Amino acid sequence: MELEIIEYPDRRLREISKEVANFDASLHATLDAMYEKMIASHGIGLAAIQVALPLRLLLINLPDENEMQTKENLLEIINPRITYKDGTTTYQEGCLSVPEFFEDVQRYESITLEYCNRYGECQTLEASGLLSIALQHEIDHLNGVLFIDKLSYARRKKFEKEYKRAQKERKTIKKSS
Repeated sequence: MELEIIEYPDRRLREISKEVANFDASLHATLDAMYEKMIASHGIGLAAIQVALPLRLLLINLPDENEMQTKENLLEIINPRITYKDGTTTYQEGCLSVPEFFEDVQRYESITLEYCNRYGECQTLEASGLLSIALQHEIDHLNGVLFIDKLSYARRKKFEKEYKRAQKERKTIKKSS
């Protein structure tokens, strides 16, 4: 299964993802393909909608203390639901669907999450720090929200201008190569 990451302003990123009902071999193949794409793209998280699959599933794989992303640390989160939120923190976020752009975003410092694993087993996860931020970022994707939506009006306008210029430059580079 070959997956491609869709990029802003693709309208599919605004779709609300649907609950996963079948925890079968097809789902497992999707999760495996998403993992390969996320690692190849140097991401720490990936929501299914980012590869044009409007399903409520996401992956998180934070680097360990040696900056390695090992499969043992992979979280496969299906049908997530935040049940508790506390505190606030600001973190400079980026996104595979909004390449080469980073911005400070305010999030909850800690959350509790209920979700299913790849076998449909219910799990609970308490997260803080970068894990909490990454989970909130990916869950936003499942609801059609991008991190740039959380910017102030003035910062969002500046982003739009910078992003359009960067896209033009990327197209020029692709044409000349």
